[in-house]
Amino acid sequence: MKHLYFLFMFFVSISVFSQHTFSIVAVDPNTGEIGSAGATCISAEDGALAISDIVLGVGAIHTQSFYLPANQNNARIRMEAGDSPQEIIDWLIANDAQGNPSQRQYGVVDLNNNNPRSAAFTGEDCFEEFLHITGPNYSIQGNILISEEVVTDMETAFLETEGTLADKLMAALQGAKRPGADSRCLDFGISSASAFLRVANPSDTDSSYGNLSLDLNVWITSEVFEPIDALQDAYDATLSTNNPQSTESNITLFPNPADKTVTLQSTGAMITSYTVADVNGKIVTQREIKSPQNVLYFDVLQYTDGIYFVETFENGTSISVERLVVSKK
Repeated sequence: MKHLYFLFMFFVSISVFSQHTFSIVAVDPNTGEIGSAGATCISAEDGALAISDIVLGVGAIHTQSFYLPANQNNARIRMEAGDSPQEIIDWLIANDAQGNPSQRQYGVVDLNNNNPRSAAFTGEDCFEEFLHITGPNYSIQGNILISEEVVTDMETAFLETEGTLADKLMAALQGAKRPGADSRCLDFGISSASAFLRVANPSDTDSSYGNLSLDLNVWITSEVFEPIDALQDAYDATLSTNNPQSTESNITLFPNPADKTVTLQSTGAMITSYTVADVNGKIVTQREIKSPQNVLYFDVLQYTDGIYFVETFENGTSISVERLVVSKK
């Protein structure tokens, strides 16, 4: 019953705290990429992802700690209007949607014509431990942490990792990973219950979830696992041409065989629903997607070992059927 209690606890946490935890926004002035990554101890599809807002060609904003969509929307409006990161934060503090900026935490970064700027804010009434750190092209922030080292270790990993912006963001999350990074997850021995990694490149035209060049999101749905490691697996799979099994329908399913979390990725059609059936044709999982996506995840921890068939749909039309092997030996 541990996993059932786990889910119940985090549904309660959403309604009571609406709290988000550790995250990073960053840009690469050399490539024009804009990135956003984070995690929280809320086990929901939009648990961590809710805070991520990328304004294409401009920058990224995270509004966290007692998250309010109104504050997030206002921050986007200010960025689109041309405000600097510090001006955006100053405006948010002066115009908090509930008149209570002392509970908020913000991180903002922009490209600024290849001269990036960043700013952050942490209100005195955020849950401890809390901290933010900024650099020329990044802002890292966290609250309700097991220790401030969650944030400082994120910065160290980000700065010391060579590679693409996505590599550095993924490394930052790994730097944060420890039991109780979000202190609410300590009793379960994991860092968080959902995590995301998003990177927009200059050719992207839609910043909504599932439409960026890199758009990964994982969350716990039943049995407990470490979301940052699952996110790492999904990220590694996007870098490899060996793991996915592709079909002419441009759907990839990986890893295969699978023992924990499976990624479904479409390079064309948007996935609006999927089913998983066993070898006898019995549907064991059926899910409608709230908002169409080209990347989604499901866990197979509750499945028995064997062969399954995953059928994906776009607006009721079948996109593909993929053969999946579940093996937990």
